[in-house]
Amino acid sequence: MRDPYEVLGVAKNASAKDIKSAYRKLAKKHHPDQNPNDPKAKDRFAAANQAYEIVGDEKNRAAFDRGEIDADGKPKFQGFEGAAGGGDPFAGFRRQQGPGGAHFEFRSGRPGGDPFDGNSDIFSQIFGDAFSGARGAGRSGDRRQPVQAADLNVTLDVTIEEAATADKVTAMFPDGRKMAVKLPAYVEDGQTIRLKGQGEQGPGQPGDALVKIHIRRHPRYRVEGRDLHADLPVALADAVLGAKVAVETPTGRLAVNVPAWSSSDKVLRLKGRGLPEKTGGHGDLYVHVRLMLPEGGDSELEALMRRQKG
Repeated sequence: MRDPYEVLGVAKNASAKDIKSAYRKLAKKHHPDQNPNDPKAKDRFAAANQAYEIVGDEKNRAAFDRGEIDADGKPKFQGFEGAAGGGDPFAGFRRQQGPGGAHFEFRSGRPGGDPFDGNSDIFSQIFGDAFSGARGAGRSGDRRQPVQAADLNVTLDVTIEEAATADKVTAMFPDGRKMAVKLPAYVEDGQTIRLKGQGEQGPGQPGDALVKIHIRRHPRYRVEGRDLHADLPVALADAVLGAKVAVETPTGRLAVNVPAWSSSDKVLRLKGRGLPEKTGGHGDLYVHVRLMLPEGGDSELEALMRRQKG
């Protein structure tokens, strides 16, 4: 495994912010979904993830810099590296003499200390709860909680139609991931949805994704609370004589009866065709009649208006 700093392309004294930024750029660049024709992209993506697991975590990074773990996150025990160079491979063990005969105990770094003190979080991250459980056997309250990676904040734009029908939409994550998100029955602008385990990936438990919903401005509908308002163009003849006119709603097209002698700005209420209510049901859709004169003019209508005016 290559040096994690080298994999991420950052200096050893780089800040945590710079390391995270470098990782995100590499993850987005080499994500397999973004490189379907590059068989090596998967390996580069995995290498970036492995490197970030080491230097993207404060404790793991410190342990790596001190030489306590290698680039794969595996522990290095003091006293064993010297065997190949002619040193004492058992320098980490010290022979003790006491009542009952000789015995050996392992020393690591700090004389007289627990060999795993200070590193137990790292071992727990690498080996899981089995390690911390074994170490804590017989001791109450010594079991450590798993480390959780950071949460990820994502903004998701949705249409009024998607919000009204609790549709399934696609969210784009900063690291290049795409995820289908099923909207709840009730959703409002600025609402945050928590996706468990879809946040930052790293040692221990993954973080959560906090998806903030933004309802896009619509060219047809105006939102007032959970009600919607829309304009309905109506030909002059239909407004005078009455007619059935097609109206677009968030859940599909609907035929609406326009009463005879409907003046401009008459409001028709379509009950339950608005946005979902928090307590159940839906708001309403209010359709505002807008009279439309014939395009290109109408000589007979013009003559009628002249007679009326005269």
